[in-house]
Amino acid sequence: MNIQAPYLLFIGDATDLLSIKMARSAADWSPEKCLGEYRLPGCTVTTGFPAMSIQEAASKGAKSLVLGFANSGGFLDEVWIPTILQALDAGMDIVSGLHDKLTNVPALVKKASALGLQLIDIRHPTARFKTGTGKKRSGMRLLTVGTDCSVGKMYTSLSLTKGMQQAGLKATFRATGQSGILVCGAGVAIDCVISDFIAGATETLSPDNDADHWDIIEGQGSLSHAAFAGVSLGLLHGSQPDALVVCHALNREHMRGLKHYPLPSIEQTIELNLTHARLTNPQAKVVGIAVNTSMVDEQEALLICGQISQRTGLPCVDPIRHGVAAILERLL
Repeated sequence: MNIQAPYLLFIGDATDLLSIKMARSAADWSPEKCLGEYRLPGCTVTTGFPAMSIQEAASKGAKSLVLGFANSGGFLDEVWIPTILQALDAGMDIVSGLHDKLTNVPALVKKASALGLQLIDIRHPTARFKTGTGKKRSGMRLLTVGTDCSVGKMYTSLSLTKGMQQAGLKATFRATGQSGILVCGAGVAIDCVISDFIAGATETLSPDNDADHWDIIEGQGSLSHAAFAGVSLGLLHGSQPDALVVCHALNREHMRGLKHYPLPSIEQTIELNLTHARLTNPQAKVVGIAVNTSMVDEQEALLICGQISQRTGLPCVDPIRHGVAAILERLL
């Protein structure tokens, strides 16, 4: 994909930080590519970048309008179409990570074609994949898994990759979702792969490599989520992980979007993921716990992580607050 920077991050009238995951990921992990954010009336959240109009961003050199949303169902809201058309008129490519395709909207296709601009649907892979084989591949792999959706699997994966690279180790982040693809410029949005080919696509994403090389594979969904467990399972089998890191967010009362489903415990999540990971790698092991503690203060965060570590016998950290050194020490 040829995603041109700098980006103007479009966050609409969002009121929930989780709903602008795409924009926040770019802001946090590729800030050098971001110029500002474009908000609609009623928006109560922010990426931290300055608010800009489309014309102002274009005058400062913005090359792409990034639809910064990760809404339930991945739909393209009709109210965003005028903004997208305005950005095209200002000379920007449009980048979307939604399930609904930009290229399925005739007005956008007509405008982009006339202006010689790109409509980039990064969630929709164009490669053809084969079914998985389960054959052992060279190199080493770590997969992040979760008690639920949107618990920090991508942030943890990027933190681990950065930590390993800073330590002089061979490590590559492998993006499996739209936000990760936007950050690193490559990957496969696993939730848009036909179910029969999820494991095979993951094998393609993380091929044979040097014996001392680590692929850090971004997890998706949760084996305990009634809606998304299928994607998580195919990704788990195709990753053939040597190591797993379990991700968790504090203070959730139920599975995201499913009020009638309680959250599993971290211990249940460990057991469930190891059971299924060992189909394609009998030696798979859990090497740490990553907890999103953003909703509590530092003292409570340290206390909770310490309690989880004592309970599980595994290092437990908030990757953003505490770094990942403890998990890497256990891993290596």
